[in-house]
Amino acid sequence: MKSQSDAGPPTGATGFDEFYAACFRPLTVQLFAYTGDMAAAQDVVQEAFCRALARWKRIGDMDDPASWVRHVAWNLATSRWRRTRTAMAFARRHREEHVAAPSPDRVALAQALSTLPAQQRRAVILHYLADLPITDIARQEGVAEGTVKSWLHRGRTALAAQLTDKESHRA
Repeated sequence: MKSQSDAGPPTGATGFDEFYAACFRPLTVQLFAYTGDMAAAQDVVQEAFCRALARWKRIGDMDDPASWVRHVAWNLATSRWRRTRTAMAFARRHREEHVAAPSPDRVALAQALSTLPAQQRRAVILHYLADLPITDIARQEGVAEGTVKSWLHRGRTALAAQLTDKESHRA
């Protein structure tokens, strides 16, 4: 009995059916050895055969159409592996990070800041948390430097009163 390569490639729709029947299992086994996943191997080999069917007039005339299907399946498996690797790297970089709960002092400060008028709160945050100099805050807010100094003084005074009062209740 002649092998497929001795008899030449099958042609026509019947030729594709014979080719598929003869080559699907061996190619799947080869791709399973490559991927380590039978379902993935079957998927990529099936996809490669679908692509071969769409081009069967040209591929059916090749000396070794199984080589073409194997090459396409191998490339599909590699692409799938690369996409999975990229997705996993993305997931690792964007993993939810668990942080400790805020300390009671931080909660008290946030609560005290929320009671300040908006201008004083912005001035205190920009000066003490963002480390902006008074001149930059004045420029950003469109006011004189003396106004920013006044906001900072009033904000600090109000925060000190609130935070000192909370600490005395805690003790």
